[in-house]
Amino acid sequence: MLFWILVAVLTAVVAAILLYPLLRGAKAAENLRAGEAAVYRDQLRELDRDLNGGLITPEEADYARAEIGRRLIAVSAGESEEAPKPARHHRFTEAFVLLVLPLLGLCLYLTTGRPDLPAQPLEARLENPGNDVAVLIAKAERHLAQSPDDGKGWDVLAPIYLRTMRVNDAQLAYRNAIRLLGPSPARLDGLAETLMAVSDGVVTEETRQVLEQSLTLEPDNPRARFYVALSMEQAGRSDEARKAFEALAKQSPADAPWLPLVNEHIAMNGGAPAGAAAPGANQAAPGNPTQQDVAAAENMSAGDRQQMIRGMVESLDAKLSAEPNNFEGWVRLVRSYAVLNDKDRAAAALKRGLAAFPPPGEQGRQLLAMAKELGISTEGLSE
Repeated sequence: MLFWILVAVLTAVVAAILLYPLLRGAKAAENLRAGEAAVYRDQLRELDRDLNGGLITPEEADYARAEIGRRLIAVSAGESEEAPKPARHHRFTEAFVLLVLPLLGLCLYLTTGRPDLPAQPLEARLENPGNDVAVLIAKAERHLAQSPDDGKGWDVLAPIYLRTMRVNDAQLAYRNAIRLLGPSPARLDGLAETLMAVSDGVVTEETRQVLEQSLTLEPDNPRARFYVALSMEQAGRSDEARKAFEALAKQSPADAPWLPLVNEHIAMNGGAPAGAAAPGANQAAPGNPTQQDVAAAENMSAGDRQQMIRGMVESLDAKLSAEPNNFEGWVRLVRSYAVLNDKDRAAAALKRGLAAFPPPGEQGRQLLAMAKELGISTEGLSE
């Protein structure tokens, strides 16, 4: 009921605002006619004074009085030639504002709105949020506004902020969790990823310091080691980056989910992927180098090696066009184009990958999350 009262009040206010210029114009015309009538009455009184003073003859006075009287009657009846007539279209405008506009708004609401839904105040939604992530976040935020020193609350909220790409809020939440609960590899790695999201995937000096702090707590932390190696790659220190990626690959389990990505970076920095030289390994995953590729790369210049890498990426691109049902292949392809600083092709590859693995699915969401991490535009790609 309160909703409809507010709608009625707002409609009345809008109608009054729209009608005010029209009503003001009518009032101005009325004041003008009243002023003219007062002038004519003054002329009649002045005419009597002139007649009594002998300044004019009775015949002249009668003629002038008749003319002034005619004009006075015309003004009083609203037909004065000098006074502007009220515009006829004003009446249609007033009718439109008072009748058609409210009816049009009501029909639009009934068509696109949901008047059948019961009222559900924010307080009630916060008490029973269900699976609504936005309401869950609002509930957590309200709790932390009342208890800002609740480190566990910040610890829970920080990764949610990061997943929803509220990176500035995620950064604040991770810092508060670290301040209140102390540093841990998970919190420090989360803060590092948040800082990378802010800097469009670049491992800044501050991010590197956070990662090194994480490694002091857990030296074998693959997440932090990968990003440290990535910082070397971004700085152009290819040999150091390759050695760091090779060390990570060597200490990773054979079925580690991050190993294909590590192998990709090893190849991009001129090295041989883990397992590439294993006996009988004549076939490589799409886009990964064969044994012959690795042997040839050892004698290449940096420019030729880079050209070889680009050829491998383009080969992977072609294979995925023929066989798109390869999720790991799309991950490698998008990352490869991003590392080669070819954001246009990376965005095109992302779009094609999402066509094979739509965003509603888990793999599609992973592709979108990776693209955001790499600074690839996801505009127009619905989650």
